[in-house]
Amino acid sequence: MSTVHFPLRPADFSGFVHRSGTNLVDGHGKALLLRGMGIGNWMLPEGYMWKFGPGAESPREIEALTERLLGPEGSSAFWTSFRENFFNEADVRSIAESGFDHIRLPINSRLLIDDEGTLLESGFAMVDDVIRWCRTHSLWVLLDLHGAPGGQTGTNIDDSPHNKPELFMDVRYRHLALELWREIARRYADETVVMGYDLLNEPIPNEWTSIYNPDLSRLYQELTRVIREVDANHLIMYEGSHWATNWEIFDRVWDENSCLQFHKYWSPPDTATIQKFLDARETLGLPIYMGEGGENNLEWLYTAWRLYENDNIGWNFWPWKKIDTRTSPASIRPPARWHEVVEYVAGGPVPEEPQQILAELLENMKLENCVWQPEIIQAITAVQPREIPAWGFGFRGPGESYSVAHATPLAQMRDTDAVTVRYAKSATREGHWFEQTDGRDYSGKERMVVDLAAGDWLEFELDTIVDTSRITIDDGTLPVTVEPSARGFRVVAHSDVTIARIRIP
Repeated sequence: MSTVHFPLRPADFSGFVHRSGTNLVDGHGKALLLRGMGIGNWMLPEGYMWKFGPGAESPREIEALTERLLGPEGSSAFWTSFRENFFNEADVRSIAESGFDHIRLPINSRLLIDDEGTLLESGFAMVDDVIRWCRTHSLWVLLDLHGAPGGQTGTNIDDSPHNKPELFMDVRYRHLALELWREIARRYADETVVMGYDLLNEPIPNEWTSIYNPDLSRLYQELTRVIREVDANHLIMYEGSHWATNWEIFDRVWDENSCLQFHKYWSPPDTATIQKFLDARETLGLPIYMGEGGENNLEWLYTAWRLYENDNIGWNFWPWKKIDTRTSPASIRPPARWHEVVEYVAGGPVPEEPQQILAELLENMKLENCVWQPEIIQAITAVQPREIPAWGFGFRGPGESYSVAHATPLAQMRDTDAVTVRYAKSATREGHWFEQTDGRDYSGKERMVVDLAAGDWLEFELDTIVDTSRITIDDGTLPVTVEPSARGFRVVAHSDVTIARIRIP
């Protein structure tokens, strides 16, 4: 699918992934810097991945939409085909061939257990299929409870029945969550393809954080207890509240084989924004993991992912596949009349021949029919990245990642690094522009540049060797030299110069 060669990182299933101090290690004790891919939308559809707005944002709402358009039997058949086409062994093979070592599998509890506590074997069969495919293609699987019974976020992303975090409001749902994790742990206790258990995705954001943070702490400890009753082997991951960014509850170690997870979107890719996570790692002595991030352009992705790897933080990209996107490796071509369905969700007329539109969608979502965008993978892995911003130099400090005689750092954007970063044009608002959710390039007012004087240099890190003679700095006429370095390449200024962007063909 791509002419770019991504070095393989096969998982080793001879033992369990586990914690060793602040590192995650494999069964041999080898330290891991995890690189993974998130499989959003497959077990828990999200409206934005379909281009839907209010009215079809949660799985329940999207399912109701297909039933209105196709009828009960047609809708049931649609979802059967959806689960066969959207994600299957071909996707797993491609993820492995793209240089990843694990996937994060978001699970909707409604597929595994009903409100009466009955286990649903059809849902567990989906998990079993993923484990089988990943065993074949040497990937670990992180099991992520993305939609807990009752909902843990109070938003559409958890498939909550009333857009409230009822997991913390109704004891019935807490009991279901405990029983579900007990059953997951029982079934997979001896399965080394399973990397670990991600207990709750992005619990209690926004106003719910201050109300339910103590309850989240208690629930995590209860979930840990029931898991350890049947499974002493697997790594347990805890996400903070408020989109996995509030770590106030992590004041002690609940389990010796555990890891803390944060998520990061649309903020400056610099050390200051993750310092609290680094501090928690040092204080508690636990590994940390960036479990979800992406939805941005190539320059931000390259820089943010170098930040994580410089700080020995394993990561998982979000997501693998969406409809008509520039921010995922695989983009599903929308059917010719897909806009009619989108408009119907927004209150427009019923589409003509919806069966034909949705049948076309099902065919388009097969990986072989998607638009393949390897530049996303190139950016996050630093394997021949196509575009690097000048402000994406390394995070190892003076003498390692840069050498600058004089500098005026930019406030709240790498301002602990003594390098002059500024906007090419005067900023017209507070804060910074890191919200390129459509993958678009920076506009003129958003573009940041770096000023260098004669003798100053910046290092940019790569995961493979490239021919530095082919690297272009802006228009290629600037008074700079590009030199190979141990970790990638350096840009050395011969006189005063301003640089904005680096391109690698």
